[in-house]
Order: sequence, then C-alpha cells, then structure tokens
Amino acid sequence: MSKKISVSAAIREGMHEEMVRDENVIMVGEDLGKMGSPFALTLGFLDEFGSDRVVETPISELGFTGMAVGAAMRGIRPVVELMYNDFISVSLDPVMNQAAKLRYMTGGQLTMPMVIRAPMGAGRRNAGQHSQCLEALFAHIPGLKVVCPSTAKDAKGLIKAAIRDNDPVIFLEHKLLYAKKEEVPEGEYVIPLGEADVKREGKDITIITWSRQVYFALDAAKELAKSGIDAEVLDLRTLVPLDWEAIKKSVLKTHNVVVVEEGVKRGGFGGEISAQIMEELFDELDSPVERVAGLNIVSPFSPPLEDANFPQVNDIVGAVKKVLNKQNAMNVI
Repeated sequence: MSKKISVSAAIREGMHEEMVRDENVIMVGEDLGKMGSPFALTLGFLDEFGSDRVVETPISELGFTGMAVGAAMRGIRPVVELMYNDFISVSLDPVMNQAAKLRYMTGGQLTMPMVIRAPMGAGRRNAGQHSQCLEALFAHIPGLKVVCPSTAKDAKGLIKAAIRDNDPVIFLEHKLLYAKKEEVPEGEYVIPLGEADVKREGKDITIITWSRQVYFALDAAKELAKSGIDAEVLDLRTLVPLDWEAIKKSVLKTHNVVVVEEGVKRGGFGGEISAQIMEELFDELDSPVERVAGLNIVSPFSPPLEDANFPQVNDIVGAVKKVLNKQNAMNVI
C-alpha cells in the first residue's frame, strides 16, 4: 500500500515518526513552533511534543547550532533546521570544527547524532544569498555525511536514517521539490545512507546526479530517447558516503558518463565524481566524462538570468550528445 504525498509532507512524516519512536529526538531552529517552520515542516509539533522538544530559537545560527552540538554530545538527537543552507556560513565552527571532528578526536568516546536540515537551490528567484547549492562544501569536510534526496519516498526514508545515525548528517532539501507529490509506502521504512538508486535504466550513457536535477535528467532522457539514445539516470541520494559500487556498475554497463549538478561548476562535487571515474575506471570509458553544472557567478535575481545560470534539460541533452559524438569520433579513429 502507498499514498501520494509531497516531499515536504514526507520529511515531516519521517521526523514525526522518529520523535514518537525516540524521546531523545528534538527539533531546533527558528519559527519551528506556532509557525511550524518557514516551510511548515514542523507544523503541529509544538502542541504535540511541547517546548522542551520543539526548541524555537532566536535568529542566531551560530548559537543554536553550537547548542545542538553540545546536546548531541550528551546523547540527545537534535534535528537542526537552517532557514536556508546559505546561512551555514555563520555557524561553520560548530559544524566543521566540532560536530565533524569530536567523535574522531575523542577516540569514539563521544558520538554526534545530529542532523542539520537546510533548504537549498535556485528557481524561486531568491537571489545570491538564498539560492546556493553547497553540498560540495559539506562533502569536503571529513566527518560529515551529506544527503540530497529527490523524491518523497527517498526523503522520508533518508531523514529517518539520518536521525538514527550516530554521526552528523547534513540533509539538503531542494526548495522547489517541497511541493512535488509522489507515491510513498505506508508504514515504517528506512533507506540506508550511502545507497544510490537507478531512477531510469539505460544502456548508452549514464547520467549521474542528485536532488532536483534528477527530474531534469529524466526529462532529458525522454528527449534523448526520441533520437534513439538510451540514457540511464543514477540518483546518488547520498553524497557522503558515496555509493561507488552503484556508479561503477552503471559505468561498466554504459561506458559513457555525464555528471549533472545545480551547484557552481568550479570546485563542485561533480568534479570529484568525474575525477574518481577517470582515475579508477578510465579503461572502461569510451569517451571523457562530461560535467554539466551552474556557472561560476552569483545567482541572479532576474528569472531569465537565473534560468540561464543553472543547468536545464537542454543542457543535459547537449552534453549527452557531445559525449556520444566524441565516442563515435574515437571509434572512427
């Protein structure tokens, strides 16, 4: 049995189930109480669980993130909500230098069971300070796990896994996916961190991506099918830990790869995936790995400029055809 709910409802349901299951799970952040969070993901939680477990904070990301680190050190499982992932910049010390490192630096005497939830991404015309995709920043910090779900089903299963994990998890939710409705299984289920998912089977080329770009990749695959190109779409779901075996399996099947991300291309996580494939699977490739990513500029407020700044379906289609044209040229040689 399943039901059709939105991504935001799925995340809310997953968090609610975990709060009922474990009294050590608490919510921390701005406007979480009566407002139910800026995107209504904790609506009703204050009335049900009380102010001891739904902690509505001042506008001080540094303060309440640091508080959550201390709570996690004592066995509480805080779920921290940042209004936007852009605001992590004011609380990087407790995240990068404390949460990410304390389990290692104490020889495992301390665990850090905390989740930082943060809306990310462009498309809402929120301009430079509210539109970034910062998963590459978090993935660069040892000790942090990084999750970027695309579907309602994945979002619910992954938020439950993140809350149960004993390491700090950065859980990034694309704002334009919140309202997207899909089928979600009834009852209890958890999706383990570090398991990618093939959203579309294909044999000619692998499109590796995550978050909102999964849907762009699927639309691109439909368009490519009109030209006889059979594209596989691999949704990483979790960037850290990375499901290398799923990537390897797909590359060994298609021998061609395009990596797609919404974030800025320079220093993006797509570059890490591309490099790893080139280093470890070079002999399996029929052509070089191609990257599709955001431009190296601040996100514009202007709708047409914002759309031009981030990858669209036609960009993915063009990249795939470029890769396969290179393959054909190499075969001729």
